[in-house]
Amino acid sequence: MNKLRVALADDQALLRASFRLLIDNTTGLSCVGEAGTGAEAVALARRVEPDIVLMDVRMPEMNGIEATREICRSGRLRTRVIVLTTFDLDEYVFGALRAGASGFLLKEVLPEELIRAIRVVASGEALLAPGATRRLISAYVGQPERRVTPLPEVTAREREVLELVARGRSNEEIAAELHVSMGTVKTHVGRLLAKLDARDRTQLVVAAYEGGLR
Repeated sequence: MNKLRVALADDQALLRASFRLLIDNTTGLSCVGEAGTGAEAVALARRVEPDIVLMDVRMPEMNGIEATREICRSGRLRTRVIVLTTFDLDEYVFGALRAGASGFLLKEVLPEELIRAIRVVASGEALLAPGATRRLISAYVGQPERRVTPLPEVTAREREVLELVARGRSNEEIAAELHVSMGTVKTHVGRLLAKLDARDRTQLVVAAYEGGLR
């Protein structure tokens, strides 16, 4: 079985070392590199193409938001980014999610929660339930100055699916609620990802809220 390849980006060497130890001693995971600055994180992602980057927000040279944007806007890279932050409503996380991050974790996350988060995001699911990502997105798009961005050609059924994704529903829950098959839900989600140019379900949630859905 292929291991999930994880890269670490944080300016604290001690934190990187503890994460590396945890990852390398977990079945199915492997640490493939470390970076101490945002610029190093971008270079590392381009060089080794990890499945996941654990990205600190505040780093020298280039912050985690800019590094996330550089990594996520590359059409060649399928790397997903999990942002690490000290505060669960760190204002910088807003920018990281808009830049393409797939979710965020507090730095004091429990080891088992970190491992679960890596696997959830690598599978393409949204890292919403374990923490405050959905609450944070909701707060972000609820700002008074926010402008609604019209959704592109989304069908009525796709809109229903998107609303349920935005509420944190799994494919199984969506299928049950709409009385359709799992295959049908997966097809709709796949089309939404393409139409909204979203990398994963977290970005679908952002698009849904920005499109005025609640």
